Amino acid sequence: MSSVLPFPVPEPRAEPPLAQRASPAPPGLSGHRERLRQRARSAGLHHLPDYELLELFLFRSQPQGDVKPIAKALLARFGSLAAVLAAPVEDLMTVKAVDARGRTRAIGAETALDLAALHEVARRVLREEAADRPVIASWTALVSYVRVALQHEPREQFRVLFLDNHNKLILDEIQNRGTVDHAPVYPREVVRRALELSAKNLIIVHNHPSGDPTPSRADIQMTRQVIDAARALEIAVHDHLVVGREGVASFRQLGLM
Repeated sequence: MSSVLPFPVPEPRAEPPLAQRASPAPPGLSGHRERLRQRARSAGLHHLPDYELLELFLFRSQPQGDVKPIAKALLARFGSLAAVLAAPVEDLMTVKAVDARGRTRAIGAETALDLAALHEVARRVLREEAADRPVIASWTALVSYVRVALQHEPREQFRVLFLDNHNKLILDEIQNRGTVDHAPVYPREVVRRALELSAKNLIIVHNHPSGDPTPSRADIQMTRQVIDAARALEIAVHDHLVVGREGVASFRQLGLM
């Protein structure tokens, strides 16, 4: 009699090493997650505190384990929900917390990238709102946009909003990045770029990583240089906005231009 079977027999599947097996959820964890989701559905997301909103997001990127400690650790490390989302991926990955089972949990590379992506989504949505109408006619949207873009930047950035002759946004461009207290500015480069883009109006924007948006003497001097260089080519500088964690300062509102 033949020993060959009439159909193939699948090889037995080897069990993965213990370290690679998914850890069971702690008792009550799945119930906590469902209760939080139900509260979000019934009361609305806007009623959740910041750490619970972060929890909801972390449920998807970290399906196993208790994410409440890591959500709270993120807020404690960076100070606010906005600062968490604006934090560099490398900094997010340094945050650790001990969960309910005594295990250390950390933000992995994928979760950190997901959080950074949320910040980019918010920035683009606000940019669309600012660009949809003439910028100077939608000042609230513009200020919201530059705050999300720059409020928590750890290094100084110098940006220019290039506008057409109807004051609609052509391009928001980072002209230079610098240190914690200085970003070099070259007025001739600003004007040259405006000519390339056929921009007729400009809004200068930079941030103060110190948090205080009060313009410095160097800021005032640089602004005058850009205005003078642009005026020679009939390009108008509408304003210079300085962004800090404490707010946004407008040169025009302060009477500095």
